[in-house]
Amino acid sequence: MQGLVTVFGGSGFVGGQVVRALAKAGHRVRVAVRQPNLAYKMRMLGDVGQIEVVQANVRNPASVARALDGAEGCVNLVGVLFESGRQKFLSVHTMGARNVAEAAAKAGVKHLVHVSAIGADVDSPAKYARSKGEGEAAVREAFPSATIVRPSIVFGPEDDFFNRFAAMAVLSPALPLIGGGKTKRSSS
Repeated sequence: MQGLVTVFGGSGFVGGQVVRALAKAGHRVRVAVRQPNLAYKMRMLGDVGQIEVVQANVRNPASVARALDGAEGCVNLVGVLFESGRQKFLSVHTMGARNVAEAAAKAGVKHLVHVSAIGADVDSPAKYARSKGEGEAAVREAFPSATIVRPSIVFGPEDDFFNRFAAMAVLSPALPLIGGGKTKRSSS
């Protein structure tokens, strides 16, 4: 079996696919999530003992360091689409990304993949895009060889984009066309 890879935010839609692919490739996988009791299904994506779920919060440097102990690789998928409670764009996208990158560098992790977002820009007027851009800058500073990925909308079975519209279509005989149907989705 190949080395250990820690996946922060591994219990989400994208995380499930990443964890499954890493396990299939023969890696041991540590899924680092805020609420491990909600991520028990992740263990079933690999062979017995191949995937472990641990508690970690990217806002807490000590928990990030514990989750990276012994890891050769790291994937940071943590992000929020909306601010709520202590889950703010700045604390998750910027400071959380910095915490992961700094801890990975200190732990001697060989490879770090940071998943950002299309439109990430430190000069953006949108808080979401600006915090993602600031997070990328923090990752580059702490872990210069990191791979930064900027996906657009990610969709598939169990996604939170098209399935939201499908759920609305079940409840309503018609869906509104925002802006007369000429509105385009933007990441900023």
